[in-house]
Parts: sequence; structure tokens; C-alpha cells
Amino acid sequence: MMEADQNLFDRAVDQMTLRWPGASEAVAAAAYLDDGSILTGVSLDNFNAAMNLCAETGPICEAYSQGRRIVASICVSREPGRDGFTVLSPCGACQERLAIWGPTVEVGVSDASSSSGWSSRPLLAVNPYYWAAAFAEDDVWPSAAQHGS
Repeated sequence: MMEADQNLFDRAVDQMTLRWPGASEAVAAAAYLDDGSILTGVSLDNFNAAMNLCAETGPICEAYSQGRRIVASICVSREPGRDGFTVLSPCGACQERLAIWGPTVEVGVSDASSSSGWSSRPLLAVNPYYWAAAFAEDDVWPSAAQHGS
């Protein structure tokens, strides 16, 4: 199984730098597909904050459109007053979006115990009490078919 690794981190940073080269605040994501290829995306910022989208949304929608499976994902942030980049654990909405590919999808999470400040964890470890497990046929995680994919 592929993990959220330094290569994925670097691809997210590259995408962020390409899209917002001089911005002091930005968010980008990168995801490995089941064939090892990588999709990247940036957050969609809008004057109406309710219309904003997480950076992971682009790669998730593209993978789904291609009928591909995401196996690992990472979201990286650059914020004013911070040196370098920060890995953002997936928000609840992105956890839900990634859940269609199952509990083994690896995601980058903030981890103060790691020398890099982040590590890779499977969704099941990030969300051990996933609400939809109540509907799973095996009481662990709903199947892709149950998710409607």
C-alpha cells in the first residue's frame, strides 16, 4: 500500500508554487492513484466563503471521474508567520470524500512526534468511529458499492 510520503508532499508544494508563486497563504493537495500516478489540486477560494472547496476536492473528483482509486492523499498549507509548509489532516468533509475508497486510504496528518511534523495514517486510524460503519456489511467500513461508486 502506498503512503502519503515526501514525494507526494513535494508534488503538493510544487502545485501550490505553480498556482500561487508569491502568496503568503495557500493550500494544495496531491494524491496517489492505484497505478502510482499523481493528481494535484488547489483550494478554490471564493468571495462567498460558503462556495470554497478544499484542495483535495479536485484530485478526488478527477480520480472518481476516471474510475480510478485514490490510495494516498496529502494536503499542504503555507500560512503567514510560519516557516515552510504544514501538513493539514483531512477535514471531515474530505475524510468523507476519501471514504469511498475504503479505510486503508493513507492520508497525511499533523504529527508533532515525527521529525517532519507529519506522518501517514490510514483513514481508519484517523476516523476509528466512522459513522457509516453502522451500515457496513462487515461492521468495519461500507463497501465502494454501498458508497455508490
